[in-house]
Amino acid sequence: MALKEFEFGFGKGTQKVKLPEEHIIDVLEGNPTPACDVEKATLDCMRNPIGSKPLQEVVSKGDKVCIVCADITRTWNHSNQFVIYIVNELNLAGIPDEDICILFAQGTHRAQTPAEDITVVGEEVAKRIKLYQHNCLDKNELVHVGDTKLGTPVWINKHAVEADKVIVVDGITTHLFAGYGGGRKLILPGVAGDETIQINHCHALGEKFGSGINPLTRSTLLDNNPVSDDMQEASDMIKPCFLVHSVTNSEGKICRMVGGDPYEAWLEGTKEVYRIQKVPYTEKCDVCFACAGGYPKDVSLYQGCKCYDPSDVVTKEGGIIIAIMEASDIHEPPAYLGSFKYETEADMEKALREHFTIPFFVAFNLFCMTHRYHIILVTKPENFEEVKKTNQTPVGTVAEAWELAQKILKEEGKEDYTITLCPHCASIVPFKD
Repeated sequence: MALKEFEFGFGKGTQKVKLPEEHIIDVLEGNPTPACDVEKATLDCMRNPIGSKPLQEVVSKGDKVCIVCADITRTWNHSNQFVIYIVNELNLAGIPDEDICILFAQGTHRAQTPAEDITVVGEEVAKRIKLYQHNCLDKNELVHVGDTKLGTPVWINKHAVEADKVIVVDGITTHLFAGYGGGRKLILPGVAGDETIQINHCHALGEKFGSGINPLTRSTLLDNNPVSDDMQEASDMIKPCFLVHSVTNSEGKICRMVGGDPYEAWLEGTKEVYRIQKVPYTEKCDVCFACAGGYPKDVSLYQGCKCYDPSDVVTKEGGIIIAIMEASDIHEPPAYLGSFKYETEADMEKALREHFTIPFFVAFNLFCMTHRYHIILVTKPENFEEVKKTNQTPVGTVAEAWELAQKILKEEGKEDYTITLCPHCASIVPFKD
């Protein structure tokens, strides 16, 4: 039996494991796309935008500009490499630093530390520009701007509402139930009130009890996706004037910048993401190694949950999923782990419908999967007791996980098993060719 060594991202380091080569049917990675010159690409997307006049013509001297920027949980977008060029471009348009502010789109996430602010926007921008943390629970910071067709009351941070011009800044990748991230998500949930966020996200559940997750609200789906449509309607109430977003390749490096109309440029970016991330798989496997991709994508169980969606696509019912995430900040957000206290899926769905929250929904999605697969989670040993609450089996290394998987395969009498490896689960969209 020929063994081949494979390496997976784990926090800021890696873990290795030797696997039988003849049993491996797929190693799924995004389509190779070269990295770009970030400065050149950013300037180009602002000066030759999609569906819009150049940024310098969109803003005018005297405008108060609010840059709504994704927070520390999205540092994979490398915003610290390009926010400076947006600020400088505004300066060239006659907007001085004192008329610019940055509002972090934290949604329901915690406030950032000063060091994290620098990580997100870079040291120079952090020194030059006023920075605001969004708190979805602070009603004094929120303004009601209307209600959507689905009845979502839209409460938005006053810094975005009161600005003359709003620019949205993030990266684009797939999203568990909004189809794709970025774009309208910078407004809802990014700088929206808690009530607005929870009512919007509740559409990720089917209409009737027992129907579970709404099939229209899944990764890459935008047509008739009620969560995404509702977000877009809320964003349109704020009327962002411009968008600057990054697209990253399978190695996590920026390979394209899109800029321009907040909807048209974002939509073009989603098509590029799909092109990069769409990868064919041979057949469903017995064992899937599903790595979140290392830091920051595996900073918490909540953020790392993105590794489960692709593994769900490529793994046989009843198969084994080996999820790999360090989860150094396992308790962020606190509500996520607190959601794993129900005996059955029905009990959990009932409670979720009565009080929908985003962490609760993400927990429900995983809870359902743990009843359809054997899920082994490779994480830090100090996380083990918490992980057990999620109905996953915790281990400290990928090698230990593989040993446990082999025992399960032997007990089930599976000798001719198949293995699929997904080293960067958050960056692929598997499909059957």
